[in-house]
Amino acid sequence: MADRPLLLELTLLFLKLGTIGFGGPQAHLAMMEEEVVQRRQWLTPEEFSEGIALCEMLPGPASTQMGIYIGYRQAGWIGGVVSGVCFIAPAFAIVVALAWAYFRFQTVPSVQDLFLGAAPAVTAIIVAFCLRLSQRVLKEPLHWGLAIGALILTLSGILPVFLILLLAGAVSWLWAQRSQAAWLPLLPAAIGPTDFWGWAQWSERGAPLFRFFLETGTFVFGGGLVIIPLLQQQVVQQWQWLTAQQFVDGVAIGQLSPGPVVLTAAFIGFAVAGLSGAATATVGIFLPSFLFILLAAPILQRLRQNRSIQQFLRGVSPAVLGAIAATLWPLARPSLQSDQPAILLFSLLLFAGNLLALVRWKRPTWQVVLVGIGLGFVVGPLL
Repeated sequence: MADRPLLLELTLLFLKLGTIGFGGPQAHLAMMEEEVVQRRQWLTPEEFSEGIALCEMLPGPASTQMGIYIGYRQAGWIGGVVSGVCFIAPAFAIVVALAWAYFRFQTVPSVQDLFLGAAPAVTAIIVAFCLRLSQRVLKEPLHWGLAIGALILTLSGILPVFLILLLAGAVSWLWAQRSQAAWLPLLPAAIGPTDFWGWAQWSERGAPLFRFFLETGTFVFGGGLVIIPLLQQQVVQQWQWLTAQQFVDGVAIGQLSPGPVVLTAAFIGFAVAGLSGAATATVGIFLPSFLFILLAAPILQRLRQNRSIQQFLRGVSPAVLGAIAATLWPLARPSLQSDQPAILLFSLLLFAGNLLALVRWKRPTWQVVLVGIGLGFVVGPLL
Protein backbone atom coordinates (compact mmCIF):
# COMPACT_ATOMS: atom_id res chain seq x y z
CA MET A 1 0.00 0.00 0.00
CA ALA A 2 1.23 3.49 -0.86
CA ASP A 3 2.75 5.54 1.95
CA ARG A 4 0.13 8.07 3.15
CA PRO A 5 2.60 10.92 3.82
CA LEU A 6 3.99 10.41 0.31
CA LEU A 7 0.49 10.47 -1.19
CA LEU A 8 -0.21 13.67 0.72
CA GLU A 9 3.00 15.20 -0.62
CA LEU A 10 2.06 14.17 -4.17
CA THR A 11 -1.41 15.66 -3.66
CA LEU A 12 -0.10 19.02 -2.45
CA LEU A 13 2.65 19.18 -5.07
CA PHE A 14 0.40 18.55 -8.07
CA LEU A 15 -2.39 20.76 -6.75
CA LYS A 16 0.23 23.53 -6.61
CA LEU A 17 1.56 22.75 -10.09
CA GLY A 18 -1.97 22.59 -11.47
CA THR A 19 -2.76 25.99 -9.96
CA ILE A 20 0.35 27.90 -11.11
CA GLY A 21 0.98 25.91 -14.30
CA PHE A 22 0.63 28.73 -16.81
CA GLY A 23 2.45 28.59 -20.14
CA GLY A 24 1.63 25.21 -21.67
CA PRO A 25 3.16 21.73 -21.49
CA GLN A 26 6.85 22.67 -21.74
CA ALA A 27 6.49 25.09 -18.83
CA HIS A 28 4.73 22.35 -16.86
CA LEU A 29 7.59 19.94 -17.58
CA ALA A 30 10.16 22.52 -16.48
CA MET A 31 8.29 23.06 -13.21
CA MET A 32 8.02 19.31 -12.63
CA GLU A 33 11.73 18.84 -13.31
CA GLU A 34 12.61 21.47 -10.74
CA GLU A 35 10.37 19.87 -8.11
CA VAL A 36 11.07 16.15 -8.61
CA VAL A 37 14.69 16.19 -9.86
CA GLN A 38 16.28 19.29 -8.35
CA ARG A 39 14.43 19.70 -5.05
CA ARG A 40 13.13 16.26 -4.06
CA GLN A 41 15.45 14.01 -6.11
CA TRP A 42 12.66 11.51 -6.72
CA LEU A 43 13.97 10.86 -10.24
CA THR A 44 17.42 11.11 -11.78
CA PRO A 45 17.81 13.48 -14.76
CA GLU A 46 18.03 10.45 -17.05
CA GLU A 47 14.83 8.93 -15.65
CA PHE A 48 13.04 12.26 -16.06
CA SER A 49 14.13 12.53 -19.72
CA GLU A 50 13.02 8.95 -20.33
CA GLY A 51 9.65 9.77 -18.81
CA ILE A 52 9.25 12.76 -21.13
CA ALA A 53 10.16 10.61 -24.11
CA LEU A 54 7.59 7.99 -23.12
CA CYS A 55 4.87 10.64 -22.73
CA GLU A 56 5.71 12.31 -26.05
CA MET A 57 5.43 8.97 -27.85
CA LEU A 58 1.93 8.29 -26.53
CA PRO A 59 -1.32 9.99 -27.53
CA GLY A 60 -2.60 12.71 -25.22
CA PRO A 61 -1.20 15.70 -23.29
CA ALA A 62 2.43 15.06 -22.38
CA SER A 63 2.56 17.20 -19.24
CA THR A 64 -0.46 15.49 -17.68
CA GLN A 65 0.98 12.10 -18.55
CA MET A 66 4.30 13.11 -17.01
CA GLY A 67 2.51 13.98 -13.78
CA ILE A 68 0.89 10.54 -13.81
CA TYR A 69 4.28 8.95 -14.54
CA ILE A 70 5.95 10.74 -11.61
CA GLY A 71 3.14 9.69 -9.28
CA TYR A 72 3.41 6.08 -10.46
CA ARG A 73 7.18 6.01 -9.92
CA GLN A 74 6.73 7.26 -6.36
CA ALA A 75 3.60 5.45 -5.18
CA GLY A 76 2.42 2.97 -7.80
CA TRP A 77 -0.97 3.06 -9.48
CA ILE A 78 -2.57 5.03 -6.64
CA GLY A 79 0.17 7.64 -6.83
CA GLY A 80 -0.29 7.96 -10.59
CA VAL A 81 -4.03 8.51 -10.27
CA VAL A 82 -3.63 10.98 -7.38
CA SER A 83 -0.98 13.03 -9.21
CA GLY A 84 -2.91 13.15 -12.46
CA VAL A 85 -6.23 14.10 -10.87
CA CYS A 86 -4.65 16.77 -8.67
CA PHE A 87 -2.82 18.29 -11.63
CA ILE A 88 -6.04 18.53 -13.67
CA ALA A 89 -8.47 19.57 -10.91
CA PRO A 90 -7.50 23.25 -10.35
CA ALA A 91 -7.61 24.14 -14.04
CA PHE A 92 -10.87 22.20 -14.50
CA ALA A 93 -12.49 24.28 -11.75
CA ILE A 94 -11.21 27.52 -13.29
CA VAL A 95 -12.36 26.60 -16.82
CA VAL A 96 -15.83 25.61 -15.59
CA ALA A 97 -16.16 28.87 -13.64
CA LEU A 98 -15.08 30.92 -16.67
CA ALA A 99 -17.36 28.89 -18.96
CA TRP A 100 -20.31 29.55 -16.65
CA ALA A 101 -19.51 33.29 -16.61
CA TYR A 102 -19.11 33.27 -20.39
CA PHE A 103 -22.46 31.67 -21.17
CA ARG A 104 -24.13 33.65 -18.39
CA PHE A 105 -22.85 37.07 -19.47
CA GLN A 106 -21.76 36.26 -23.07
CA THR A 107 -18.26 37.66 -22.61
CA VAL A 108 -14.76 36.62 -21.58
CA PRO A 109 -13.32 38.50 -18.60
CA SER A 110 -10.60 40.89 -19.75
CA VAL A 111 -7.38 39.57 -18.26
CA GLN A 112 -4.79 40.58 -20.88
CA ASP A 113 -2.92 42.87 -18.50
CA LEU A 114 -2.85 40.15 -15.85
CA PHE A 115 -1.06 37.78 -18.23
CA LEU A 116 1.21 40.33 -19.90
CA GLY A 117 4.06 39.19 -17.66
CA ALA A 118 3.30 35.47 -17.93
CA ALA A 119 4.94 34.85 -21.33
CA PRO A 120 8.39 36.28 -20.38
CA ALA A 121 8.30 34.37 -17.09
CA VAL A 122 7.38 31.08 -18.75
CA THR A 123 9.98 31.61 -21.50
CA ALA A 124 12.67 32.09 -18.85
CA ILE A 125 11.55 28.91 -17.07
CA ILE A 126 11.86 26.86 -20.28
CA VAL A 127 15.27 28.38 -21.13
CA ALA A 128 16.58 27.54 -17.64
CA PHE A 129 15.22 24.00 -17.99
CA CYS A 130 16.92 23.58 -21.39
CA LEU A 131 20.23 24.80 -19.94
CA ARG A 132 20.05 22.25 -17.11
CA LEU A 133 19.01 19.45 -19.46
CA SER A 134 21.74 20.25 -22.00
CA GLN A 135 24.44 19.81 -19.35
CA ARG A 136 23.25 16.25 -18.75
CA VAL A 137 22.37 14.89 -22.18
CA LEU A 138 24.79 16.59 -24.64
CA LYS A 139 27.79 14.40 -23.91
CA GLU A 140 29.15 13.78 -27.43
CA PRO A 141 28.86 15.20 -30.99
CA LEU A 142 26.09 12.76 -31.91
CA HIS A 143 23.92 14.10 -29.10
CA TRP A 144 24.43 17.69 -30.31
CA GLY A 145 23.45 16.61 -33.81
CA LEU A 146 20.30 14.87 -32.58
CA ALA A 147 19.28 17.87 -30.46
CA ILE A 148 19.79 20.35 -33.31
CA GLY A 149 18.04 18.04 -35.76
CA ALA A 150 15.05 17.67 -33.43
CA LEU A 151 14.95 21.46 -32.98
CA ILE A 152 14.86 22.06 -36.75
CA LEU A 153 12.31 19.32 -37.47
CA THR A 154 10.02 20.47 -34.67
CA LEU A 155 10.13 24.09 -35.84
CA SER A 156 9.48 23.06 -39.44
CA GLY A 157 6.45 20.97 -38.51
CA ILE A 158 7.45 18.28 -41.03
CA LEU A 159 7.03 15.46 -38.51
CA PRO A 160 5.08 15.12 -35.26
CA VAL A 161 7.21 15.15 -32.13
CA PHE A 162 6.70 11.48 -31.29
CA LEU A 163 8.10 10.45 -34.70
CA ILE A 164 11.08 12.78 -34.26
CA LEU A 165 11.88 11.12 -30.92
CA LEU A 166 11.52 7.64 -32.41
CA LEU A 167 13.82 8.63 -35.27
CA ALA A 168 16.43 10.02 -32.86
CA GLY A 169 16.33 6.85 -30.79
CA ALA A 170 16.74 4.71 -33.90
CA VAL A 171 19.72 6.79 -35.07
CA SER A 172 21.36 6.43 -31.65
CA TRP A 173 20.81 2.67 -31.67
CA LEU A 174 22.18 2.29 -35.21
CA TRP A 175 25.19 4.45 -34.33
CA ALA A 176 25.89 2.21 -31.33
CA GLN A 177 25.67 -0.89 -33.53
CA ARG A 178 28.06 0.73 -36.01
CA SER A 179 30.49 1.58 -33.22
CA GLN A 180 30.46 -1.94 -31.96
CA ALA A 181 30.14 -3.17 -35.47
CA ALA A 182 -14.51 6.46 -36.71
CA TRP A 183 -17.25 6.36 -35.31
CA LEU A 184 -19.04 9.86 -35.32
CA PRO A 185 -21.85 10.69 -32.84
CA LEU A 186 -24.73 12.83 -34.07
CA LEU A 187 -25.93 15.36 -31.51
CA PRO A 188 -28.32 18.26 -31.80
CA ALA A 189 -26.70 21.68 -32.08
CA ALA A 190 -25.92 23.16 -28.66
CA ILE A 191 -25.07 26.85 -28.33
CA GLY A 192 -24.86 26.87 -24.53
CA PRO A 193 -26.27 24.97 -21.56
CA THR A 194 -29.79 25.73 -20.35
CA ASP A 195 -28.76 25.25 -16.69
CA PHE A 196 -25.55 24.97 -14.67
CA TRP A 197 -25.78 21.25 -13.87
CA GLY A 198 -27.03 20.21 -17.33
CA TRP A 199 -28.74 17.00 -16.20
CA ALA A 200 -31.45 17.20 -18.86
CA GLN A 201 -28.98 17.61 -21.72
CA TRP A 202 -26.59 15.04 -20.26
CA SER A 203 -29.19 12.24 -20.37
CA GLU A 204 -29.40 12.75 -24.14
CA ARG A 205 -25.85 13.80 -24.99
CA GLY A 206 -23.64 12.33 -22.26
CA ALA A 207 -22.78 8.99 -23.89
CA PRO A 208 -21.83 10.32 -27.35
CA LEU A 209 -20.00 13.26 -25.75
CA PHE A 210 -17.92 10.85 -23.67
CA ARG A 211 -17.22 8.62 -26.66
CA PHE A 212 -16.08 11.52 -28.85
CA PHE A 213 -13.60 12.82 -26.28
CA LEU A 214 -12.45 9.31 -25.37
CA GLU A 215 -11.58 8.66 -29.03
CA THR A 216 -9.93 12.08 -29.31
CA GLY A 217 -7.76 11.39 -26.26
CA THR A 218 -6.89 7.93 -27.57
CA PHE A 219 -5.85 8.67 -31.13
CA VAL A 220 -4.50 12.24 -31.25
CA PHE A 221 -0.75 12.57 -30.72
CA GLY A 222 0.83 15.77 -29.49
CA GLY A 223 -1.77 17.08 -27.05
CA GLY A 224 -1.90 20.80 -26.33
CA LEU A 225 -2.66 23.01 -29.31
CA VAL A 226 -2.29 20.05 -31.71
CA ILE A 227 -5.77 18.92 -30.71
CA ILE A 228 -7.46 22.28 -31.34
CA PRO A 229 -7.88 22.00 -35.17
CA LEU A 230 -9.58 18.61 -34.77
CA LEU A 231 -11.94 19.95 -32.12
CA GLN A 232 -12.77 22.99 -34.23
CA GLN A 233 -13.61 20.90 -37.28
CA GLN A 234 -15.92 18.54 -35.41
CA VAL A 235 -17.40 20.81 -32.73
CA VAL A 236 -18.07 23.89 -34.88
CA GLN A 237 -18.36 22.73 -38.47
CA GLN A 238 -19.87 19.26 -38.19
CA TRP A 239 -22.01 19.18 -35.04
CA GLN A 240 -22.43 22.91 -34.43
CA TRP A 241 -22.21 22.54 -30.66
CA LEU A 242 -20.51 25.97 -30.57
CA THR A 243 -20.38 28.95 -32.86
CA ALA A 244 -16.97 29.83 -34.33
CA GLN A 245 -16.61 32.78 -31.94
CA GLN A 246 -17.61 30.70 -28.93
CA PHE A 247 -14.99 28.11 -29.87
CA VAL A 248 -12.26 30.77 -30.18
CA ASP A 249 -13.26 32.19 -26.81
CA GLY A 250 -13.22 28.68 -25.33
CA VAL A 251 -9.68 28.08 -26.58
CA ALA A 252 -8.65 31.43 -25.09
CA ILE A 253 -10.10 30.43 -21.73
CA GLY A 254 -8.24 27.11 -21.96
CA GLN A 255 -4.95 28.92 -22.58
CA LEU A 256 -5.44 31.61 -19.97
CA SER A 257 -6.12 29.05 -17.26
CA PRO A 258 -3.29 27.02 -15.69
CA GLY A 259 -2.91 23.33 -16.42
CA PRO A 260 -3.21 21.46 -19.73
CA VAL A 261 -4.60 23.32 -22.76
CA VAL A 262 -6.80 20.34 -23.67
CA LEU A 263 -9.08 21.39 -20.81
CA THR A 264 -10.78 23.34 -23.59
CA ALA A 265 -12.72 20.07 -23.64
CA ALA A 266 -14.31 21.12 -20.33
CA PHE A 267 -15.54 24.35 -21.93
CA ILE A 268 -17.06 22.41 -24.84
CA GLY A 269 -18.63 19.89 -22.48
CA PHE A 270 -20.11 22.71 -20.41
CA ALA A 271 -21.64 24.22 -23.56
CA VAL A 272 -23.24 20.88 -24.43
CA ALA A 273 -24.49 19.76 -21.01
CA GLY A 274 -23.44 22.09 -18.19
CA LEU A 275 -21.23 20.87 -15.35
CA SER A 276 -22.11 17.23 -16.01
CA GLY A 277 -21.04 17.65 -19.64
CA ALA A 278 -17.79 19.36 -18.61
CA ALA A 279 -16.97 16.48 -16.26
CA THR A 280 -17.88 13.89 -18.92
CA ALA A 281 -15.71 15.53 -21.59
CA THR A 282 -12.77 15.91 -19.18
CA VAL A 283 -12.91 12.29 -18.02
CA GLY A 284 -13.20 11.10 -21.62
CA ILE A 285 -10.21 13.02 -22.96
CA PHE A 286 -7.89 12.25 -20.01
CA LEU A 287 -8.83 8.61 -19.30
CA PRO A 288 -6.60 7.24 -22.11
CA SER A 289 -3.62 9.15 -20.67
CA PHE A 290 -4.05 7.46 -17.29
CA LEU A 291 -4.39 4.02 -18.89
CA PHE A 292 -1.47 4.48 -21.31
CA ILE A 293 0.99 5.66 -18.64
CA LEU A 294 -0.05 3.19 -15.94
CA LEU A 295 0.34 0.35 -18.44
CA ALA A 296 3.48 1.60 -20.20
CA ALA A 297 5.52 2.82 -17.20
CA PRO A 298 6.05 -0.67 -15.71
CA ILE A 299 7.15 -1.94 -19.13
CA LEU A 300 9.66 0.91 -19.51
CA GLN A 301 11.10 0.20 -16.06
CA ARG A 302 11.67 -3.45 -16.97
CA LEU A 303 13.12 -2.72 -20.41
CA ARG A 304 15.42 0.18 -19.49
CA GLN A 305 18.11 -2.30 -18.34
CA ASN A 306 18.25 -3.80 -21.84
CA ARG A 307 21.38 -2.68 -23.70
CA SER A 308 19.57 -1.90 -26.95
CA ILE A 309 16.90 0.09 -25.10
CA GLN A 310 19.63 2.08 -23.32
CA GLN A 311 21.23 2.91 -26.67
CA PHE A 312 17.83 3.97 -28.00
CA LEU A 313 17.08 6.18 -24.98
CA ARG A 314 20.49 7.86 -25.19
CA GLY A 315 19.38 9.25 -28.54
CA VAL A 316 15.91 10.21 -27.37
CA SER A 317 17.09 12.47 -24.54
CA PRO A 318 18.93 15.00 -26.78
CA ALA A 319 15.93 15.02 -29.13
CA VAL A 320 13.68 15.85 -26.17
CA LEU A 321 15.91 18.86 -25.50
CA GLY A 322 15.65 20.01 -29.11
CA ALA A 323 11.88 19.57 -29.22
CA ILE A 324 11.41 21.55 -26.00
CA ALA A 325 13.73 24.34 -27.20
CA ALA A 326 11.61 24.61 -30.36
CA THR A 327 8.67 25.84 -28.29
CA LEU A 328 10.54 28.98 -27.21
CA TRP A 329 10.01 30.97 -30.41
CA PRO A 330 6.20 30.50 -30.66
CA LEU A 331 5.91 31.42 -26.99
CA ALA A 332 8.09 34.53 -27.16
CA ARG A 333 7.00 35.71 -30.62
CA PRO A 334 3.87 37.70 -29.60
CA SER A 335 5.92 39.86 -27.22
CA LEU A 336 8.92 40.23 -29.55
CA GLN A 337 6.73 41.21 -32.52
CA SER A 338 4.70 43.73 -30.57
CA ASP A 339 4.32 47.08 -32.33
CA GLN A 340 4.54 48.83 -28.95
CA PRO A 341 8.19 49.44 -27.91
CA ALA A 342 7.20 49.73 -24.25
CA ILE A 343 5.73 46.21 -24.23
CA LEU A 344 8.81 44.83 -26.02
CA LEU A 345 11.17 46.47 -23.51
CA PHE A 346 9.06 45.28 -20.56
CA SER A 347 9.07 41.70 -21.90
CA LEU A 348 12.84 41.65 -22.48
CA LEU A 349 13.65 43.09 -19.05
CA LEU A 350 11.25 40.72 -17.31
CA PHE A 351 12.67 37.73 -19.22
CA ALA A 352 16.25 38.67 -18.29
CA GLY A 353 15.34 39.20 -14.64
CA ASN A 354 13.44 35.91 -14.46
CA LEU A 355 16.26 33.96 -16.10
CA LEU A 356 18.76 35.47 -13.66
CA ALA A 357 16.49 34.59 -10.73
CA LEU A 358 16.21 30.98 -11.92
CA VAL A 359 19.81 30.30 -12.95
CA ARG A 360 21.83 32.50 -10.58
CA TRP A 361 19.66 32.73 -7.48
CA LYS A 362 17.86 29.37 -7.88
CA ARG A 363 14.41 30.81 -7.19
CA PRO A 364 11.51 28.33 -7.51
CA THR A 365 9.46 28.52 -10.70
CA TRP A 366 6.17 29.27 -8.94
CA GLN A 367 7.66 32.49 -7.55
CA VAL A 368 8.81 33.53 -11.02
CA VAL A 369 5.33 32.92 -12.48
CA LEU A 370 3.52 34.82 -9.73
CA VAL A 371 5.93 37.77 -9.89
CA GLY A 372 5.56 37.90 -13.68
CA ILE A 373 1.77 37.89 -13.53
CA GLY A 374 1.78 40.47 -10.73
CA LEU A 375 4.06 42.83 -12.64
CA GLY A 376 1.92 42.41 -15.75
CA PHE A 377 -1.17 43.34 -13.77
CA VAL A 378 0.48 46.45 -12.31
CA VAL A 379 2.47 47.64 -15.33
CA GLY A 380 0.09 46.52 -18.11
CA PRO A 381 -2.40 49.40 -17.80
CA LEU A 382 0.49 51.88 -17.98
CA LEU A 383 1.88 50.56 -21.29
